[in-house]
Amino acid sequence: MSTDPNLTEAGREDAPGSALSRFHVVIPAGGVGTRLWPLSRAAAPKFLHDLTGSGQTLIRATWDRLAPLAAGMLVVTGAAHRDAVCGQLPDLDTADLVLEPSPKDSAAAIGLAAAILSLRDPDTIMGSFAADQVIAPVEVFQDAVRQAVETAATGRIVTIGIEPTHAATGFGYIRRGRRLAVPGAPDAHDVAAFVEKPDLKVAQQYVKSGRYLWNAGMFVAPVGLMLAHLEENEPALHAGLMEIAHAWETERRDEVMERVWPELTKTAIDYAVAEPAAAVGDVAVIPGAFTWDDVGDFAAIARLNPVKDASGITVIGDTPRVYSDDASGVVVTDTRRVIALIGIEDVVVVDTEDALLVTTTDHAQEVKKAVEALKAEGVDEVL
Repeated sequence: MSTDPNLTEAGREDAPGSALSRFHVVIPAGGVGTRLWPLSRAAAPKFLHDLTGSGQTLIRATWDRLAPLAAGMLVVTGAAHRDAVCGQLPDLDTADLVLEPSPKDSAAAIGLAAAILSLRDPDTIMGSFAADQVIAPVEVFQDAVRQAVETAATGRIVTIGIEPTHAATGFGYIRRGRRLAVPGAPDAHDVAAFVEKPDLKVAQQYVKSGRYLWNAGMFVAPVGLMLAHLEENEPALHAGLMEIAHAWETERRDEVMERVWPELTKTAIDYAVAEPAAAVGDVAVIPGAFTWDDVGDFAAIARLNPVKDASGITVIGDTPRVYSDDASGVVVTDTRRVIALIGIEDVVVVDTEDALLVTTTDHAQEVKKAVEALKAEGVDEVL
């Protein structure tokens, strides 16, 4: 048994009065992941899938790497995903499951979680971490989270920025400012600015400078500070979320949610809180020296699941029947259909009972266009 007085029997560093003892994790589990169609769909989005061959879905892996640090866990997801989420997270209390009647983007989801937590305990430090990210090693990530919590306890909104490994054009960036003197957070820096997704030339300059980090959308903050910035920048959204939160522990919850939620502003937490807060010096960043992937397309799945044999094909599925000859790429299948690939490079094949996708890893980002076209044609049954 550990003799460290700051460790509980479960190994969590949550001695009374410590910052971690006030830390509650929020997991927003939203989005369809249209670039991963037809595997990811409205009824079964990507966070409900095992996309890494680990035996864990993305949301389960997210829960497992954060639960040891948290005094509480809260999940925000669509009403349609209630049963699936509860099945994968049996330790989740029903009072900590927030069901959105319809998608409203991250400001509403994270803001409602902040409002609920603030009414339970105004001293709470919350951390928002998306359900669909792949992170390793867990220990390095957890150290960054601890530093973020310690920094948030000084009265800042804190983001964890990812050390870039290449000049990515698909992510926003964070420009680091001066180093901060925060006990327990030696890597904390001020955020000079959030910047939008750059073109390739600008991204190369960002990476070369060493001052920029990828914006992974991770935020840790005192709930009061998060809500204060939301109220200043989106007062109507803040008012609506507080009305729902005040009814949350009462029998009026469903009635208030159904009445207020449809009228809420649809906007991202970056625009509603993070960027305005950074402009007035209220945001800090912890650089994350861990690998991170938002599994944005099938090229990412190929990258996260290296070929394990001489076939040249990464195969994901419970009952795959794949033959390959002089071929490379990735096959994702949930059928027993035989798939034969001959003389084709960097192919992506996704085979489901009612839809088949064939593309290449170079064109993986274009899958979203197919989804949009199918939606426009009214072929909603496969979306």
